[in-house]
Amino acid sequence: MVTHSPRQSPTRPPLPPLESGDRLTRPEFEQRYAADPDIQKAELIEGIVYVASPLRFQQHAEPHSRLHGWLWTYQVSTPGLRLGIEPTVRLDLDNELQPDIVLILDEAVGGGARLSPDGYLEGMPELVVEIAASSAAIDLGSKQQVYRRSGVLEYIVWQSFEQRLDWFHLVEGAYQLLQPDADGILRSQAFPGLWLAAEALLNNQMAQVLEILQQGIASPEHTAFAQKLRQLSEQAG
Repeated sequence: MVTHSPRQSPTRPPLPPLESGDRLTRPEFEQRYAADPDIQKAELIEGIVYVASPLRFQQHAEPHSRLHGWLWTYQVSTPGLRLGIEPTVRLDLDNELQPDIVLILDEAVGGGARLSPDGYLEGMPELVVEIAASSAAIDLGSKQQVYRRSGVLEYIVWQSFEQRLDWFHLVEGAYQLLQPDADGILRSQAFPGLWLAAEALLNNQMAQVLEILQQGIASPEHTAFAQKLRQLSEQAG
């Protein structure tokens, strides 16, 4: 009698490490990213991998907390919004980004982004925030072009080294800088009542930042916006 030894299943070769500069498809990127627990943040921009360096407190963590506090205050006062920190956003087959903060309209009220079955964002966030070390960062280069092409309505970049904040809004397919009013206040075009005292934010005068924001939340335009979102939520519900 001839006997056969059990068939050995082929050993799966280890995946190469995920490194900046790799050119990958989105499925390849996700597979390698998931296989490397030591990488905290990586993005695929125009088919090229960018692995983030460790983040400094003053240049990233602190600005991040100020912007999130400002946006969180607006979100809890406005129905139909969702706010997220460093979500994975699948924009298209060549771009999977992980912005510092996103503020989005819920899908039920007409938002451009949706949750995928595996829990990631797909589609267009309405507002994206990035904290960049300087104006030389990719946030103001290829990443900005990807957001523009994808139809992200507003894009905020805080350049922490230069202590500068730029707020772009989409006008006929191109980004234009949002200009402050006579009082130095920036006012969102996509989210009525989202007002920002940018100089106060840069100087860590958060009480003033929140005071100006509360004025925006109390404005007639925010009241009308919130009422519209409530009606849309009720119709979808």
